[in-house]
Amino acid sequence: MSTDPSAPIFDGHSLEYRGFRFELRAEPARGGYQPIVFLVRTPADEEETQLSNDTEEIVYGTEAEATRHAEQQAMRWVHDRTGTGQGQF
Repeated sequence: MSTDPSAPIFDGHSLEYRGFRFELRAEPARGGYQPIVFLVRTPADEEETQLSNDTEEIVYGTEAEATRHAEQQAMRWVHDRTGTGQGQF
C-alpha cells in the first residue's frame, strides 16, 4: 500500500486526491454511460460543484469506463488548478 499522501484514493464512487474529494457517477445516456464528477471538498472548503462535462457527445459503453473517465477528469481538474501539470499520469 502506498504511503504517498498525494496518491489518489479511489473506492469506486469517490476519489480523494491531493486534499480534494470528488464523488463520481456514470449516468445512462444515449445508449451508453456519461461520466459525472462532483467536487465535494477542497483544502479551502470551497462550495460543492459539478465539474463541466468534458466529453462533448461521447458516451462510454460501460459504467466502469465512464467512471474511469470521471476519475481521470477529477485528477486533471486538480492538476490544472494546482499547477502540477499532467506529467504524473
